[in-house]
Amino acid sequence: MSVSATLPAVAHRRGSPGFRRITLALFAAGLATFTLLYCAQAVLPQLAQSYRLTPATASLAVSVATGGLAVSIIPLSALSNVTGRIPMMTVALLAAGVLGLAAAFAPSFEILLALRAVQGIALGGLQAVAMTYLAEEVDHGALGFATGLYVAGNGIGGMAGRLLASLLADLGGWRLALGAIGVLGLVCTVLFRLSIPASRRFVPEPLAPRRLAAAVGRAFTDGGLIRLYAVGFLLMGCFVTVYNFLGFRLLAAPFRLSATLVGLIFVVYLAGSSSSATAGRLADRFGRPRVFWITAVVTLVGLAVTLSGRLALVIIGLVLVTAGFFAGHSVASGWAGARGRAVDAQGAAVYLLCYYLGSSVGGSLGGVAYGYGKWPATVAYGAALVAGALLIGLTLRRGVPALRRRILSVAGEHR
Repeated sequence: MSVSATLPAVAHRRGSPGFRRITLALFAAGLATFTLLYCAQAVLPQLAQSYRLTPATASLAVSVATGGLAVSIIPLSALSNVTGRIPMMTVALLAAGVLGLAAAFAPSFEILLALRAVQGIALGGLQAVAMTYLAEEVDHGALGFATGLYVAGNGIGGMAGRLLASLLADLGGWRLALGAIGVLGLVCTVLFRLSIPASRRFVPEPLAPRRLAAAVGRAFTDGGLIRLYAVGFLLMGCFVTVYNFLGFRLLAAPFRLSATLVGLIFVVYLAGSSSSATAGRLADRFGRPRVFWITAVVTLVGLAVTLSGRLALVIIGLVLVTAGFFAGHSVASGWAGARGRAVDAQGAAVYLLCYYLGSSVGGSLGGVAYGYGKWPATVAYGAALVAGALLIGLTLRRGVPALRRRILSVAGEHR
């Protein structure tokens, strides 16, 4: 995830044709990534019924994909320094789309899991490189706007994957849903490749495994960073658990909703887009520790509200969980990036690795809770994860002023 110190060409400025092409391409890429990654979440009940699986076993269709993405982010980031950013992202999207289409024809659940795992590894090539490409090619004054559009594509993709898969599963089953999402991923790949302008400022670098290993190693030398990795792991474990298993609850008594209606409820995923931006602004103003504990409390309140037997309250609870999670993740990820820069470490990259491992491992363990005690046990499990993240976050209050001075010092040296 390094950016070369030698950037020979002029960066794309906001409003220029190249900038518009970049934002369109990265929006399409973000949309494809999270549509492909989380479409399986919407059809977990159908997978469980089709293959006669427990909810926990069915949830592996999500867990293996996010686990594959987690382990591939750092090595594929390093490889992109050799291959180039655009080739890496293109191959990642193309492979993920083809694998998504192939998953629709999987003859067994085991083969479906294998395809999903490789698909997650492929998607790591996009997640590892997109932000680096933007940092290299976009003018600094427009970088925030371009990043915001990319993140918006991620959020809309996460919502669209769940919504479209639910609608299509109701029409023709889970195979139709996964196949159609695979085709959508391929369409986005074509749009990405036709839109993305050639790299102007990329400078190839040889593979340097030792240097990469050293940077990753430094990411584990700071106690604050390690605690932030745990925060990302725990928060994501709770969030994915809720979205993995709430569908099972809403399809059953007393709600007995159709898959289409369950998918429509998951439109509340968009609440995360506004809450993450708001949390970022508040963190800049009041400090990350103060804002973080508020986001955790909002998530805990949302979890409690979802215990209601009234659908309207369940939806309100889901909105609170979604908004609280995305706000907390926004604060924690920014915190990890800042601390990582202060110690010259791959802090943000390792945070993402732990974040997606939280989805993989935490989501699967959430299935065990659901199998043990249905939704009340699932809520208790999720609340324990968030409470753990909150307690860890509170320990980070000490040392923040000193760290801030280190960050400002590093920033001054690189102006």
